[in-house]
Amino acid sequence: MALDLASLPDVSGLTVGILGGTGDQGRGLAYRLALAGQQVLIGSRSAERAQAAAQELGQLSGGNVGGGENADVAARSDVLIVAVPYAGHAATLADLAEVLVGKIVVDCVNPLGFDKQGPYALKVDEGSAAQQAEVLLPGARVTAAFHHVSAELLADPAVTSMELDILVLGDDREAVAVVQALAGRIPGMRGVHAGRLRNAGQVEALTANLIAMNKRYKAHSGLRVTDV
Repeated sequence: MALDLASLPDVSGLTVGILGGTGDQGRGLAYRLALAGQQVLIGSRSAERAQAAAQELGQLSGGNVGGGENADVAARSDVLIVAVPYAGHAATLADLAEVLVGKIVVDCVNPLGFDKQGPYALKVDEGSAAQQAEVLLPGARVTAAFHHVSAELLADPAVTSMELDILVLGDDREAVAVVQALAGRIPGMRGVHAGRLRNAGQVEALTANLIAMNKRYKAHSGLRVTDV
């Protein structure tokens, strides 16, 4: 069955919060979604940092961008994108478990290590960062997506379209469809349902290969799925 983008829900009225929104990946996603007209909230451990980033991104995108502490942003958002460093992933989510009940959570964290041989995937006891999020957030609708998007391209105003597919994983089909639709708000992107959350580990780990390719070819590689 071909990918039917027309059947995806209208997500234009949803508020998207980004936990770790002052980091490169979070800022880039916030910029692109705000540019597309999405209401975006930047979350951080520091409300001042979040508000400063929100003001800057709002001016750059011409969009509606706010900011605040992570818990405040989580409470005010319909969808939360988790873009924190893996080292702080578990602690951040554990602190927000209560406020995230019923929310769609999109985990885009890649558990990676780096040594003299380059990037490599870290072992996660739960199987992946997304599965760790599912354990820590039993009341949330956890999905995984946006792992293979270049933060540098996201942040570059000269890049008007990003021709790549976003692999979206999750066990809640309605939540997956919402995330697919959000990905499609960014010009050039498609959200592709890529299976259940238990398969997130290899998607996260593939980022190490893309980083290695980027270094080898001096590129900003992404993925395109053929015949879908």
